[in-house]
Amino acid sequence: MKRLCVVVDDREVEENPYKPEMWRIVRRYPLTSDVNFFQMRAVDVDDLLKMDYRPGQFIMGSVLGEGEAPFSISSTPSRPGLMEFCIRKVGTLTESLFGLKENQTIGLRGPYGNGFPIEKMEGKDIMIIAGGLGVASLRSLLLYVLDNRDKFGNLVYLHGARTPGEMLFREEFMQLKERDDLNCLLTVDKDDTGQWTEREGVVTNLFKELGPVDAKNTYVAVCGPPVMYKYVIQQLVGLNIPKHQILMTLERRMKCGVGKCGHCAIEYLYTCMDGPVFTYWDVLHMKEIIGKGVSDNVIA
Repeated sequence: MKRLCVVVDDREVEENPYKPEMWRIVRRYPLTSDVNFFQMRAVDVDDLLKMDYRPGQFIMGSVLGEGEAPFSISSTPSRPGLMEFCIRKVGTLTESLFGLKENQTIGLRGPYGNGFPIEKMEGKDIMIIAGGLGVASLRSLLLYVLDNRDKFGNLVYLHGARTPGEMLFREEFMQLKERDDLNCLLTVDKDDTGQWTEREGVVTNLFKELGPVDAKNTYVAVCGPPVMYKYVIQQLVGLNIPKHQILMTLERRMKCGVGKCGHCAIEYLYTCMDGPVFTYWDVLHMKEIIGKGVSDNVIA
């Protein structure tokens, strides 16, 4: 997707990094009352062939006349041809997106960010912990590991939501529970339906069901609401997971995606370029990045 330069008269000339490419909505449906799933294909075949990203990266999506915003990629590069997004309606831009129908187009530019270190994670056990909308970015990693199952060790997926109706991709994850090559544990804070058959309680309660964990051989990916990080990190530190193997997906009002505007700068880091995936070691002494409390209350 990303084209940084073109060749003119045998010299490289940088393209406009803010210029989006047009993508067509091929499928769209609601996941919850305020979250929609979008599946898109590039209008230009050349853009489709050049599409290259890794789990954990994001794009900047735009609607003409309404502006643009960052969106986590929910699809996996192991299934080329389409890109998928899980988008919550929170403002003018997303309201415009929700008004678009299938076959209409939007602008995408990217991908941006550093994503998950897939090469380092190969051969290791993988634990993925999602809370709320955090599944939007972690779904990409989960599908990638499932599509390349022989390259990874044990796979554990923990997912928490407030209620069954607010659990994104609920049916998809219920089907994953039928597989014998991963341990998929789902929980909700409370059941408002009376028909929920899985666990109730916060996502950290699921750690009691993990069994033995090979800490030195495990990479953990975490994404969810800020309050979740504090308690999840406490559990992971208690399991002796190395700090550089705890991966946290974070976002901070990214505006340009290319490190020019400084809007997402935190001390010496730019979330759009150094993130959105950080290790716990990266953020241990940077309280601003996920709020005071994580590094204060977790044993260093």
